[in-house]
This record gives sequence, C-alpha cells and structure tokens, in this order.
Amino acid sequence: MKSTPVCCIHPSILSADFANLQSELDRIGAADAVHVDVMDNHFVPNLTLGLPVVERIQQVSALPLDVHLMISNVDRWAPSYAAVGAASVTFHAEASDAPIKLARELRQQGSRAGLALRPATAVEPYLDMLPELDMLLIMTVEPGFGGQTFLDVTLPKIRRARKAIDAAGTPVVIQVDGGITTETIGRAAEAGASIFVAGSAVYGAPDASRAIGELRAAGQRGLAK
Repeated sequence: MKSTPVCCIHPSILSADFANLQSELDRIGAADAVHVDVMDNHFVPNLTLGLPVVERIQQVSALPLDVHLMISNVDRWAPSYAAVGAASVTFHAEASDAPIKLARELRQQGSRAGLALRPATAVEPYLDMLPELDMLLIMTVEPGFGGQTFLDVTLPKIRRARKAIDAAGTPVVIQVDGGITTETIGRAAEAGASIFVAGSAVYGAPDASRAIGELRAAGQRGLAK
C-alpha cells in the first residue's frame, strides 16, 4: 500500500517585513523551510533581493533555505546561490538555456535542484529530465507578486506531473506557489503537490505558527484523499 506523503509548508518572506527579516524568520520556526523569492525586474516585473542578502539570511536562519530564482541569465547566477548554502535552488525553465546542465551544477554544489514552470508552461517537454531534478515547482499564479488568487486552471497540470513522476519512479516532489490558503491547499494536495509556498496566509496572520499548523493540517487532509 502506498504511503501518504508528508505535507510541508514553506512560508515566503516575500510577504515579510524586509526591514526586520531576522525577526520575521523567527516567526516561522514551525515551518519546514523558508522560501526566498529572488526577482530581478527583468524576468518578472518586480525587484526583491539578491545574492548578498540571501547569503546573510542563510547565516542567520534556523530553517533551510528554499530559493526560488525568478531572474534572467539564471544559468550564470543559480550556482552561486547553491554555493552559499541554500538547501534547494529552483530556476525557471523559461529562463534557462541549458536546464539539465544547470540542475547538475546545483546538485554538485550540494543543493537540491528544482525546476519551476509558469502557469501557461506545459510540463510535458520537461518530463524526460525528471531524473535530474529533486523538485518540480508548478506556479499557481503568475510569478512576480504576492497576494494573488490561486489559479485552479493549474490543477490538471499538477495531476499530469504527479502521474508522470509516479510512472517514472523518481523521488521528485511537487511544490506549488501562489494563492495558497487553507481553502486552496487541499485542492493542490489532492492533485499531487506536497510542498506548499504560502506568503500572506502565514505572514498576514496574527499567529504565524498557528497559521502554519492550520495549513499543514489542511494540506495533509488533501494528500490523504
């Protein structure tokens, strides 16, 4: 009998107070990792933070760093984020000229390699590279800004990805990012995701630890269906 995956919650500091990042990291101690969105105002229309800040977050965070690169020229820059100690580094398929080579470089640096897909990007062209990956990130909003509404149109893609991963027998996990709340997490989990990025649902709550627990419980129920 197949065991139920464990639901993991990765709060995104995109919704945190950037003037008090260390204390904001302390608020999410109940999480499984901290999701760090790096945006360059080229690949997406937003500018957040870069390598020096991520390196400092790595030094002070008690949680592993799950770095999501929404940047152009990702083949050049992604290995540097692995080199500073990020537990996982995810790059966008749409921004990489050599995704297999890049995934291998990230693993060689000691990070898990993740591949991200925008909502309208098909998963099928990338299924052959599943053995090169540790994680597949399916965006459930258009990347760039927090606080967006979950796109249910992405659920069939999550299901197709889950089916392909199971058929290939690879240990790749599916992460979803965008519009995750206690109302939407169950649908994404039932479709096949097990790692959930939540920004405003955690940092917008009075008690971040309680919000993380509620999200985890809702996601676990979805995974059990």
